[in-house]
Amino acid sequence: MDNIDIEDRLAALAASMADKTRTRMLCLLMDGRAYTATEMSAAVDVAASTTSAHLARLLEQNLINCVKQGRYRYFRLAGVEVAQLLESLMAMAGVERPVVKSSTPGALQFARTCYDHMAGDVAVKLHDSLFRAGWLSGNQHYQLSDVGREKLTDLGVDCSQPASRRHFACSCLDWSERKAHLGGALGAAILATFERKEWVLRQLDSRQLSVTAQGKKALARYFSIHLD
Repeated sequence: MDNIDIEDRLAALAASMADKTRTRMLCLLMDGRAYTATEMSAAVDVAASTTSAHLARLLEQNLINCVKQGRYRYFRLAGVEVAQLLESLMAMAGVERPVVKSSTPGALQFARTCYDHMAGDVAVKLHDSLFRAGWLSGNQHYQLSDVGREKLTDLGVDCSQPASRRHFACSCLDWSERKAHLGGALGAAILATFERKEWVLRQLDSRQLSVTAQGKKALARYFSIHLD
């Protein structure tokens, strides 16, 4: 791919995200779930025909995938790379403000999903705790120490390398906190473990995560994170 091809591709990608309705669709899909066109239409409050045109544009640019199940077609983000791009753009959208004050609802700012891993204040504190404890090291793309692998495995976290080309552990810029939280396969595995142990509960109608009383005790015990 030569420079002209790259420029054309980048311009087309940027144009597909420049429309506010398509941006709302992409943000809706940030919870990692798949939605029908009808659900998307209701969520972004546009006509079904308009929704179809927008979805076709996002499909064309490989920002979303279509999954057929029975007579239904579901749409979801094309992958974690798209989610990371969106999260970074959300963070950049507030950079020019003289005083950065998040407009994110308090509950979402506290704990939410970022595609298939945790985001928000709790996730940032967890990220920093893993580094302070020496379980993680590195810059942008992280390495898990032997001690970290042992401790997380003891908690039931799957610390195996992903079979796909996905990063094992990486920095993901949190758009409400303006700091890094843990992304990659390890970030997803930690969220899966927290959900399985019911340390966090996922809300059915949003990206919000609720930290249970048991979860607060676990965060304090294993990660030295004390929540009010």
